[in-house]
Amino acid sequence: MAVQDVHLDELDGRLLTLLADEPRIGVLEMSRRLAVARGTVQARLDKLLARGAIRGFGPEVSPAVIGFGVLSFVTLEISQRYGHAAVTAHLADIPEVLEAHTITGSGDLMCRVVARSNPDLQRVIDHIVGYPGIVRASTIVALAEQIPYRTMPLVRAASGA
Repeated sequence: MAVQDVHLDELDGRLLTLLADEPRIGVLEMSRRLAVARGTVQARLDKLLARGAIRGFGPEVSPAVIGFGVLSFVTLEISQRYGHAAVTAHLADIPEVLEAHTITGSGDLMCRVVARSNPDLQRVIDHIVGYPGIVRASTIVALAEQIPYRTMPLVRAASGA
C-alpha cells in the first residue's frame, strides 16, 4: 500500500485516543463520548481506514505471553542475484519472523524475530539463513523492553489532541 499523508485534526486525535484506550468501544458510544454525530465518527473512521492511518482492529498479541519469550533483531545481507522479493517470501513463511524492513547500512534487511528459548532462536536463525538468497545474518538479542511499540504520542503530536 502506498503511504498517504493523512493530516489529523483534534477530533481525529481524540477519536484515535479513545479507540486505543478502549478498542472494543462501539461507534455509537464513541459518538456519545466525543459529543459528535454517529455519522461523523463513522465517516472519520472510514477515512482513516481507507487512507491506511488505522491498520487494523485485531488484538495485540504478546509473543512472550504465548510462549515466545526471546526477542531478537536480525540483520540480513542478501545475495543481489535473488533480490528482496524472493528473500522476503522466504521470511514470510517463517512464523517467528514478525516483521522485516529494507534498511540502509551494512545489511539489506532488518527483521524482528521471536523464539521460545535461545536454542529455539538458533533453530529459527538456521531456518532463516538456510535460504540460498541470504549471505549472512547478524543477531542481537533483546534483554528487556524499555519502551514498547507505540504510536499514540505521534497521534497526539500530529493532531494537537
